[in-house]
Parts: sequence; structure tokens; C-alpha cells
Amino acid sequence: MKKVLGMGNALVDVMTRLESDKLLEQFELPKGSMQLVEADVVKKIGKATEGLKKSLSSGGSAANTIHGLAHLSVDTGFIGKVGNDKLGNFFADDLKQSRIKPSLLRSNTPSGRAVALVSEDSERTFATYLGAAVELSPEDLDDELFKGYDYFHVEGYLVQSHELLTKAATIAQSNNMKISIDLASYNIVEMNLDFLDEFISDYVDILFANEEEARSLTGKEPEEALNILATKAGIAIVKIGSEGSLIKQGDQVYRIKPIEAQPVDTTGAGDVYASGFLYGLISNYDLETSGKIGSLLAGKVIEVTGAKMNMEKWNEIHNYLAENIVEKQYS
Repeated sequence: MKKVLGMGNALVDVMTRLESDKLLEQFELPKGSMQLVEADVVKKIGKATEGLKKSLSSGGSAANTIHGLAHLSVDTGFIGKVGNDKLGNFFADDLKQSRIKPSLLRSNTPSGRAVALVSEDSERTFATYLGAAVELSPEDLDDELFKGYDYFHVEGYLVQSHELLTKAATIAQSNNMKISIDLASYNIVEMNLDFLDEFISDYVDILFANEEEARSLTGKEPEEALNILATKAGIAIVKIGSEGSLIKQGDQVYRIKPIEAQPVDTTGAGDVYASGFLYGLISNYDLETSGKIGSLLAGKVIEVTGAKMNMEKWNEIHNYLAENIVEKQYS
């Protein structure tokens, strides 16, 4: 099995179930967006949400994808930066427990955290304090970190450092790795259009975007956006929520339906879709099958709170794959 290396903002997710969307208005957080905030704002949000149901998990888009791949028995590693604090230790321990090789740098700055505010309709809004995570720099990267891996998966949220993304992709490319990127929130895409357009064309083999991100990047609706993105990346995937996803490589186009699910929280759906899709590719499944595996994982994760699934859900996934994917592949 090929190995996958991820790089992203090493964040601890603080999942918070809202009783209404009034708090989003109070802190001027557009529903469904990811807003970067300072440490004092995170503290104020924490105070305002006292008494609400909360849970902690290691997070960040790329880390969620790598966790998903690890649960699919793929050898994985992760590059990021955390603080010398309890949250940093929590993040590192979570990687190790999932058998992910940690390449974590440490900082005296507090660890980053993403306060995920989950509305009653399951939509989530992130108030993110990057903290130590944003201090990951081009100087932290060297060829040794990338040795032995076949795929490099990076999150679009790292676009705050053009130099970091470019150096990482250059090293990955020099090691003959396939490069995939999952775009960031639509507002971050809008602020980095020129860079992303060039970066995708120069480096990206596999591009993941949801419909809002695809629209921000191309100005087009999903199907037209897919056509444009597929001319820039080797494989383009546009996730269209409850309608499933669209995949294109060359002249091949696939529409993948979502699985039936009882949504509780959409956090992590796009991240684990990428886990499933990449798992399909590195297992030598075709694009349609890879998309179906991505859809399976996305459908299962929205039935739980947060971006991490318990072993019961993972057992459901493994059983489904064994009966409907692996068995058919070799029958």
C-alpha cells in the first residue's frame, strides 16, 4: 500500500452545539464560514458558550483526512506545528494513537484551536485561532520529512503562507509524489485567487473543492466549475453537499450520489470524503469507485458530532467495503 503524508494547521477542534444562531450574529461570524480570530475572541466565545455541550478532538482539514486514511489502514504521516502546552500534547498523542507518524514542531505560542459552532440544522461555523499552527514555515521543511511517501495531501488553509505551500509542493514534486489539495473556506479562496490559480496549475494532481469554493475560484456553478478546474489539475472533484459530488479527469465525468444518512453535524464531511477518494486511488480503484468510497465516509461522519468517527462507524465502513468494493473487485 502506498504511503500518504499530510501537512496542515495542527488544530484542536472544540465542537460546540448551539441552541440558536444568535451567538453567530453576536460575534459577526457568517454562518458556514471559517473566520480567523485572535486569542481574546476565542476566550470570549468560550465564555459565551459555557454550559453548552462540547467535545475536544484533534483537527485541521489535512489532519482529519490523514486520520481517515489511517483508519483505512494506510501508512500515514503528518507535518504541523503545535505549542508546548496541553493542547499540543493532546494533538501529538492523538496522532500516535491512530498510528500516524508525527512530524510536529513545537512553539512557545499556544496551540491553535478551531471552535466549531454547530447550528441546529447541522451547519458548522468555525472561529479559528491559529496560534502555533501558523508558525509552520518554509525553513521547517526539508527533504527528509517527505522521503518514503507516495502522496502529499495539503489543506488550502495553509495559503496564508504562499512560500510554505510552494516549498512543500516543490519538495513533494522532486520526490515524485502525487500532490492533492483540499481548498479552504470560500472567503479564503477569494483572497488568494491569483496564487491558487497558479499553484494548482503548477503542482496539483488532485483537487478537492466544495461548490462554494469552486464558485469562488472560477465564478461558475458546479458543473462549469468542474470543467475549468479539470483543465488545471489532473483530477478535479467538486463536492455538492446533499447532491453528492462531481469528478472529472480528462473527458471522463462522474456524478456520485450521496449515501442515505441521518445528519447530525457536517463537520469533517469534506475531509473524510478526501480520505475515501485517496484510499480508492492508491488501492487502484477507478474514479467512480473512489468517489463512492469518499461518499460512504462523508455520509457516515455526518451521523456523529465532530470530524472523528467511533469504532462502530469504522466497522460499518470496513464491512461495507469488504462486501461491496473488495469482493466485487476480485470476483
